[in-house]
Amino acid sequence: MSQQLIVTAGPFTFEAKLELEAAPKTCAAFLRHMPFASKIVHVRWSGEGVWMPLGELDFGVGYENHTSYPAPGQIILYPGGISETEILLAYGGVHFASKMGQLAGNHFITLTSGLENLYTLGRRTLWEGAQDVRFELV
Repeated sequence: MSQQLIVTAGPFTFEAKLELEAAPKTCAAFLRHMPFASKIVHVRWSGEGVWMPLGELDFGVGYENHTSYPAPGQIILYPGGISETEILLAYGGVHFASKMGQLAGNHFITLTSGLENLYTLGRRTLWEGAQDVRFELV
């Protein structure tokens, strides 16, 4: 199974790797949805991040390698529960939360190139609105 991805978000392209050792169940569940396309919008409560609200989509995973503080370039999956299912990409300081309070998501993807465009992507999403995002295997 390949662990390399291309993530296209807005006008930017990032190389990324799946965190297969740290989050094997989350990676396997996400791979079943590949290629994965959605929209990113700016977070409301979490700080400097963009997210894909996924409603009731059930990836069939629980918590593994979960964090409330993803670093810039880390992508987490919140599998649902007290808030809707979502995927979040940190571009700066993030304290992952919802209107219900602090959440934790599974860190399952890390961007490995293009990081110089990450902050610009976040600010573009904040000021210009939703951006297309697509995840593909290399």
